[in-house]
Amino acid sequence: MTYWNKHYECMPREELEKLQLDRLKKTVERVYYNVPFYRQKFQEVGLVPEDIHSLDDLKKLPFTTKQELRDNYPFGMIAAPMSEIVRLHASSGTTGKPTVVAYTRSDINIWSEILARTLTCGGTTKNSVIQIAYGYGLFTGGLGIHYGAERVGASVIPISGGNTQRQLMLMEDFGTTVLACTPSYAIYLAEALEKSGRDRSKFKLKYGIFGAEPWSEKMRSRIEKSLNISAIDIYGLSEVIGPGVASECQEKKGLHIFEDHFIPEIIDPETGETLPMGEKGELVFTTITKEGFPVIRYRTRDITYLTKEPCACGRTHIRMHRVMGRTDDMLVIRGVNVFPSQIESVLLDMGETNPHYLLIVDRNGSLDELEVQVEISEAMFNDKVKGLEGLEKKIQSKILSNLGISAKIRLVEPNSIPRSEGKAKRVIDRRNI
Repeated sequence: MTYWNKHYECMPREELEKLQLDRLKKTVERVYYNVPFYRQKFQEVGLVPEDIHSLDDLKKLPFTTKQELRDNYPFGMIAAPMSEIVRLHASSGTTGKPTVVAYTRSDINIWSEILARTLTCGGTTKNSVIQIAYGYGLFTGGLGIHYGAERVGASVIPISGGNTQRQLMLMEDFGTTVLACTPSYAIYLAEALEKSGRDRSKFKLKYGIFGAEPWSEKMRSRIEKSLNISAIDIYGLSEVIGPGVASECQEKKGLHIFEDHFIPEIIDPETGETLPMGEKGELVFTTITKEGFPVIRYRTRDITYLTKEPCACGRTHIRMHRVMGRTDDMLVIRGVNVFPSQIESVLLDMGETNPHYLLIVDRNGSLDELEVQVEISEAMFNDKVKGLEGLEKKIQSKILSNLGISAKIRLVEPNSIPRSEGKAKRVIDRRNI
C-alpha cells in the first residue's frame, strides 16, 4: 500500500481527535479575534473561544452559508492581513459577485500537501505524467491539482480545459499516464478519441482523477471501460480549500476525508440537527489549519453520509460516500425528491443510450412535468420508429419504478445535447417557483 504521509493518514483515532481539538481551538480563536463576522455570530449565541473544550462542542458553533460569504465580498471573511495573503481564488459566481477565498503561504503548502495525498491515493507517483484538464485561473481546480502533482514529483502537463483534439494529441505524444478533469469531460474525451481514429495502443493512460461534479458508479464504469483506466473520485470545494478535501483510495469504497485539516459533520438540511454516523444528510465542514480563509461549520449543500468502518488500505480517516446530489440541485416534482444523479444511474444501468441527458422541468397549470432528453447511439438513431418507442417506454418504466415519478422520455439524436469542458449542465427548470 502506498501513502504520501503515512503518519497522518494512518494516525490512531485517539491521537487524531486530540490533534483536531487542539487545532479547532486555535481556529475558533483566530476567527473570533480577526473576523468581525464570526465574532458577531459567536456573540449572538453567547459563545467565546474558551467555551470550546471538546470536539462535541463543535455543535455549539453557528453555521456558515455561501450567501454569508457573498455578503462579505470581497475580503470580509479573511482572517489574516492582506500582506500575508499570497493567492486569491474565486468561485465562478453564476449570479452577482463571486465567492472570494484567500491563501497564506502556509495555506498553499497545506493545500499542496493534501493534494499530494489525493494524487497518491489515485495512483500518481513521481514517475507519472499527469495531464490537468481542469480549468486554471480563479477556479481552484487546475492550480490546486498542479501544485499537488509537482509536490509528488510527477511530470505535469498544465493544458487546462478545452481544445479536445489538442488534448488527445498531447495525451498520445507526451505519454500521459494520469488524466485529471471532470467526469463529464472524461466521457467527452473518450467519445472524441473513438471518433478520431487514433491507435489506442499508443496511449499510456492508467488512472483518472475526477471530481467537481456528482457522478454515479455507472458513469465510473463507462469511463473506465472507454479509456481503459482506473477512475478515482475526489472531492473538494473552493470555500473549504479547493480540491483535496477528500479522496478515494484504490479500494474505491468511499472518500477518505483528511481529518487532520477538516472536521466533517452530517446535518439534517431542514433542521440543522447533527445526524449520527451513517445517516444521509448535508455535509458540513470546519477547517482547522487554514490561516487566510478559515470557515466554521460551512454548509456545502452536498448530500452524502459518513462512515468510520475500517478501510482495507489502512487509512484511519472517516470516509464519505460519493456525493449523491446537492440540496440546491434537488428537484421536487409532484412531492418527490429527484436528483439528476438518480436519473443518470437508471440510464447507465440500462446501457442502451449514450451517457448524455438533460432534465427539463416545467409546470402545466398547477402540475409539474419532467421531460428527460436522452441521446441515443448512431445505430439506434437509424432504427425503426417502433424500436425507439419501445425504448422510450422502457426508460419511462425504469424511472417510475426506481424513483416513483412519471416522466416524459424524449430520445434525441447523437451529439445534440451540449457538451461541457467543465461541469456538465444537467437541469433546465422552467417553473417560476
